[in-house]
Parts: sequence; C-alpha cells; structure tokens
Amino acid sequence: MSENEEYKDIVIVGAGLSGIGAACHLKRECPNKNFIILEARASIGGTWDLFKYPGIRSDSDMFTLGYKFKPWRSGKAIADGPSILKYIKETAEENKIVESIRFNKTLVEANWDSLNKTWKLKLKDTLSKTYAYIKCNFLYMCSGYYNYEKPYCPDFLGAKNFKGTIIHPQLWKESTNYTDKIVTVIGSGATAVTLVPELAKKARKVVMLQRSPTYLIARPSEDWFANLMRVVFSSRLAYAITRFRTFFSKVYI
Repeated sequence: MSENEEYKDIVIVGAGLSGIGAACHLKRECPNKNFIILEARASIGGTWDLFKYPGIRSDSDMFTLGYKFKPWRSGKAIADGPSILKYIKETAEENKIVESIRFNKTLVEANWDSLNKTWKLKLKDTLSKTYAYIKCNFLYMCSGYYNYEKPYCPDFLGAKNFKGTIIHPQLWKESTNYTDKIVTVIGSGATAVTLVPELAKKARKVVMLQRSPTYLIARPSEDWFANLMRVVFSSRLAYAITRFRTFFSKVYI
C-alpha cells in the first residue's frame, strides 16, 4: 500500500439509482461526513444508462422504486428507461452529487484493516489503466448485481454455425437493425416481455421461446389514484400518500 493514500469517511460504489440515492441521504443526514462515489463508467444512471434494448422500462412502479424525497411527477407509474434516467440525473444535479462522483474508476480490491478499523480500497482507472488507493471507514456497495461487461449467455449447440445475428439485450446497441427480420427471443422473463411488443412493431415476425410456464397480468401504466391525488393535493403530498398506499397494498394485500 502507498503511504499517500487518500482518506474519505464514506465511499459509495456505483452511481446508479441506489448510489445517487445513498449520496443524497448522506448529504442530508450526515452533513459533516465526506464521501465520494466511484463509477466505473463515464456517466451516471447505472442500468438505466447502460441498457438500450427496445422497450426497456421498470418492472416496479415509480412510487416505490423512486426516491422518497423526490416526487415522481410523470403520469405513468410504470416508466420507460429514458424517463428513469432523466429522473436520476435530475436528482444528482439538484442535490449537487455529480461533483462527488469519480468516473471511470473501478473498485478491484477491498481489504478491512481491523486494527485501524478502516477499509483499504484499490481502484483502477478504466482509461489510463493506472491504480490508486483510498482508505475509508464505511464502504457502501451500490453496484447492483449485473456483470455489465459479460452478461450470461448459454453455450448453444451450433451457435457458431448460425448465419444471423445473436445479441444479448444487455449489449444491445441503438444502431441494431431488426426491421423486417425474423426474430426469436429466448426466455419469457421481464426483459423478454418488454422486448417482444417493441420488436413486433418493426420485425417481420417475432417468436418467444419459453422453457417454463409463467403468467402475465395486464396492468395500466398509469395509476389513477396517483393522478387523482395530484389534482387534490400538492405534488409532494400526493406522492407521499401514493407511496404509502402502494407499499401498504404490496405488503398486506
């Protein structure tokens, strides 16, 4: 370890939805503590900035997925990816979090020093490939559970002989062209369910392959109760009431 290690009270790993939220709460509740956010990529947003596949949206309503301190003002409770990314960026800017983010920094090693009660972190700059070291008292992991660089992809027999395009949604590029093509979607989880309707708008034919039976429930993207509350109360109070109602219904109903 270098003798010139930097020290921070708190280090947050990840500048996505969770990391930005954690930073906002720290600024409010622990104003005397200093912190930084480590972000491996060059922009904030995490999943909502990385994923570009057609139809990307939240699987949860924004009244529970969103921040308690920042009302979700859109008429749609089930939001699309770009809207969620905008919400995260607005939160970071309004709370002056961006200045505390160190982009292109990957945490490659974390060791706990029991004697000094500190974490010793080894960071790698994704651009220069150089290393740096930081000590902190509290390490807050908000990096999610995805391997952004290497998503899971089964080794399908004969895949090398397939003359078409095989693409994982996580690595989908905005330039990907599927217009008038025959598309097969393997799987029937949340990602597949959001993909298929959007693919069907341009593709010649879309087929979903399902291994295990599942079920779908049609729900409106807009929450009538939330929209009614906005008419009656202020935006912040309406959001608080809707958030409480949504939590209560999910837990007890």
